[in-house]
Amino acid sequence: MAPKALITGITGQDGSYLAELLLSKNYEVHGLVRRTSVDNPERLQPLAGDPRLHLHYGDLTDGGGLTRLLGEIRPDEVYNLAAQSHVKVSFDIPDYTTDVTAVGTVRLLEAIRCSGVRTRFYQASSSEMFGKVHETPQCETTPFHPRSPYACAKLFAHWITVNFREAYGLHASSGILFNHESPRRGETVVTRKITLAVARIRAGLQDKLYLGNLEARRDWGYAREYVEVMWRMLQQDAPDDFVVATGETHSVREFAQEAFAHVGLDWQRHVEVDASYHRPAEVDTLCGDARKARSVLGWEPRVKFAQLVRLMVDADMARIQRRQAQSGSVSTVPAD
Repeated sequence: MAPKALITGITGQDGSYLAELLLSKNYEVHGLVRRTSVDNPERLQPLAGDPRLHLHYGDLTDGGGLTRLLGEIRPDEVYNLAAQSHVKVSFDIPDYTTDVTAVGTVRLLEAIRCSGVRTRFYQASSSEMFGKVHETPQCETTPFHPRSPYACAKLFAHWITVNFREAYGLHASSGILFNHESPRRGETVVTRKITLAVARIRAGLQDKLYLGNLEARRDWGYAREYVEVMWRMLQQDAPDDFVVATGETHSVREFAQEAFAHVGLDWQRHVEVDASYHRPAEVDTLCGDARKARSVLGWEPRVKFAQLVRLMVDADMARIQRRQAQSGSVSTVPAD
């Protein structure tokens, strides 16, 4: 009998890649989608028509609905990827961010406990929890110092997952994932904002790109590779928490330089700083130490920084070309 998995946030970048991975491993995949998300499931379009993929209306704000759904599906694995995940936006809507990202995780864990379903649980934790870092690089034992409502909400979700593991014996693991990007990243996230702007500027559709803190440094990996670690965590006999990262750090400035250079443009002619994009509290540098994931899970990142940037630029260039070929109609075919 095929194993079953439930993915919250299945229409997002990570959710869509994880769904593809699990289907390739012959899982029956169930996805929780909000009504506002299901009308725009373009990231799942490559999987359309697969009878093993099932989408369910639902929301992490509805504990009763989560309990009923878990009782109906009885999944072997649950991957909690849903969140209000835009860091800058979390300052504008801290209540909503906390309700979905923090309390939503409690509702899901309680639904597992109350439904009596024997399952393995994955929590998507974040490197943003380290915030004002106490050491570099950051590993599983580095103290947390969150610097945004999003990071605070993720930290609560992280620790409540640990609590359910210790209090109720739940096979619950957290992946402390550092920034991971792809052509499926949302267009308002800085990396995708850059690569899409590069494609549009190269095509003559815009001239300027406005960014915030160019000196912020991040550990950027490839999202398609990172979802593999999520699955590997839940295959372990004992639950645990793992940092997932490349161990390299690059600035937003470097990302922009690499992206513009890839298409033969001078980034300084097109990039301008807009202070409105600065966060009230900045996170200057994040760099992960993933030795534990390498030794225990046998995982190692393969796609390097420059390759990732070029991959994203090429995908956005292809998108723009398709749209122009279709006389301005918007293609919904996602890139890898």
